[in-house]
Amino acid sequence: MPENILFVCVENAGRSQMAEAFFRKFAPKQFSVSSAGTTPSSELNPIVIQVMKEVGIDMMNQQPKLLSNSMIKNSSIKVNMGCMDKESCPSLFVKDVLDWNISDPKEKSIDEIRVIRDNIKSEVKKLIKTLEE
Repeated sequence: MPENILFVCVENAGRSQMAEAFFRKFAPKQFSVSSAGTTPSSELNPIVIQVMKEVGIDMMNQQPKLLSNSMIKNSSIKVNMGCMDKESCPSLFVKDVLDWNISDPKEKSIDEIRVIRDNIKSEVKKLIKTLEE
């Protein structure tokens, strides 16, 4: 049975989607991965899609998803990407969560989003390494 990894943030339009995509690309097949948000946006941040395409990951068909209790319950590892506000911060609803405290790409420049993307890639690779030990 695969181990389920869940990346959460508020809008599920940027950070958690990038983390899911990098995890899917780099993790061994015994892992299952998803992402969700407490108040999901209607669509992914278009600049996030663009910067991910720059590193060979197509996210055009990804859609923000609402965080559900079953997602939380069925995940062995939960990662909170960071919080924009205290009312909808996923760590309020998700217990036993890793908190990466990564900046929200919303309303950031493409160069700032590239830095966020590279930070997420690095964190995902570190997580995968600990899971393989």
